[in-house]
Amino acid sequence: MAFIADALLRVKPSATIVVTQKARDLRAAGRDIISLSVGEPDFDTPDNIKKAAIAAIERGDTKYTPVAGIQPLREAIAQKFKRENGLDYKPSQTIVGTGGKHILFNAFLATVNPGDEVIIPAPYWVSYPDMVAIAGGVPVIVPTKMEHEFKLQAEDLDRAITPKTKWLLLNSPSNPSGAAYTRAQLKALTDVLLRHPHVWVLTDDIYEHLTYGDFTFTTPAQVEPALIDRTLTMNGVSKSYAMTGWRIGYAAGPDVLIKAMDMLQGQQTSGACSIAQWASVEALTGPQDFIAERRKIFESRRDLVVSMLNQAKYLKCPSPEGAFYVYPSCAEAIGKKTPDGKVIASDEDFVSALLEMEGVAVVQGSAFGLGPNFRISYATSTSVLEDACTKIQRFCASLN
Repeated sequence: MAFIADALLRVKPSATIVVTQKARDLRAAGRDIISLSVGEPDFDTPDNIKKAAIAAIERGDTKYTPVAGIQPLREAIAQKFKRENGLDYKPSQTIVGTGGKHILFNAFLATVNPGDEVIIPAPYWVSYPDMVAIAGGVPVIVPTKMEHEFKLQAEDLDRAITPKTKWLLLNSPSNPSGAAYTRAQLKALTDVLLRHPHVWVLTDDIYEHLTYGDFTFTTPAQVEPALIDRTLTMNGVSKSYAMTGWRIGYAAGPDVLIKAMDMLQGQQTSGACSIAQWASVEALTGPQDFIAERRKIFESRRDLVVSMLNQAKYLKCPSPEGAFYVYPSCAEAIGKKTPDGKVIASDEDFVSALLEMEGVAVVQGSAFGLGPNFRISYATSTSVLEDACTKIQRFCASLN
């Protein structure tokens, strides 16, 4: 349709949203559906954070806010980066957006010119390439391998960089694979970036607090301080604090970039919700002990799901370091047939047949740029996960 902007021709609907909506529709039609497609903690927002929001309403903090965020939140963000990541940012070098997606989107809109390249390791969060495309850039997809734990290798990064490269987009822990980079693995990548001074790094750290075992989280600017003047470090309250619906993301970076994003946001959405911002102040400055408690629960869920999926015929499931996803391979199921004779020709066929036969909704790996795999979110109760994994085992056993 000529009326619609050409930029939208470069964009696909979010696969995770499509699958989640399909599960909702089937449930509304009376089917018993287990949805493991959405990346959202099942825990409630902590009471102290909710009370901070109520207090903001009661004292009348319900007006427009500065575009880049209220000063107490920008100060809390700078303190968080210093306290947890050893990064020195002034409050003026921070910005608050309506969710992490908003921050990423504005970073690309503010910096990417037509033809500029953005390196994105696959598997990737479904929205990354489309954000780049809307901004007029070229997503450069660099596949990773299961044997490398779905982590970008230094030599592959070096090979992907061209004179047109503007950004490397790095997500650790990763959605969809759960892979998290160690300090040494990040150092190998930052060493490459030091050799290419025109390339900036945008790091999506939204799952920072969800790492397991003895894994220690680090972020690129922390590993290589020489990169801080060309790094945008993005984070948010949605995953760690179970505040998905509050829609607050934030970032810190060089003055020139933050000012550009501020100007863009001023003509776009202006400031984020005032009430949610005051709740986020409490999230970042209040008690943090519940994070470790919830992390232990997530870790036990991860172990359960990995164990049960590795007992399923045709599946191989690595144990990830972080987030709340697993990314099993269904390569051995490709070419097999369902009991009604349908051939599983792709991971999309696999997840469609699984939903149809067993009522379990997961997302195909091809939507994340790397298959044949599928993503499971284990951000739900143990009993639901046991039921879902039992059904996945039964589905796999039915293939021939």
